[in-house]
Amino acid sequence: MSTKEKQDEAGYIEREKERQKKMYRLEEELLEAGYKLIAGIDEAGRGPLAGPVFAAAAIIPPGTFIENLNDSKKLTTKKRELVFQQMLELKIPYGIGLASVEEIDRYNILRASRLAMKRAVSNLPIKPDYLLIDGYSWPGITIEHQGVIGGDALSLSIAAASIFAKVTRDQLMIRVDKLFPGYGFAKHKGYPTAEHFTALARLGPSVIHRRSFNLHSQSALNLERNESI
Repeated sequence: MSTKEKQDEAGYIEREKERQKKMYRLEEELLEAGYKLIAGIDEAGRGPLAGPVFAAAAIIPPGTFIENLNDSKKLTTKKRELVFQQMLELKIPYGIGLASVEEIDRYNILRASRLAMKRAVSNLPIKPDYLLIDGYSWPGITIEHQGVIGGDALSLSIAAASIFAKVTRDQLMIRVDKLFPGYGFAKHKGYPTAEHFTALARLGPSVIHRRSFNLHSQSALNLERNESI
């Protein structure tokens, strides 16, 4: 590596550390207030027509630096997977929860997403004393918490949770593609793409399709479109 390349790399790392420092301000404020274990919570898979909705809870210890850690929607698939592996290697505490297709159809996607989030917190290897929840909070959460609108771009802990949830769900849908070929799950992960609607028209819904969703109209294509990236 040339001197210039080394300087460019060093400059990039410094900018990356500064960006992540800004994304850790919420956590820093809570640490200064006396909280010790702050978990970020996010979900993945509210918009798809098929498959469970996943949630993750993650605790980023102070002083942790993971290159490219950011809102999962701002990362390519390759970068998401690299960050995911880095977090595993650093043994970042995390928990995964999901709500099944049957629960989505029984309760609705909002309630099922909240159920998945509760399960993610329960599955953390250590109990947090504060929760940062992407979006709005809701009644019945027994741990001190706050909702953070757009939290996956504002909190490093929520961003980590968004990656854990997204990558884990994507991995499942790639495996599901082998069980239910023809729908293209490995590519679009169950989101309402034109390709998916074409497959539905040809094959009809599978047992992992959400019957409470509109499976016959491409008007759903705009639903959480960004998350399908």
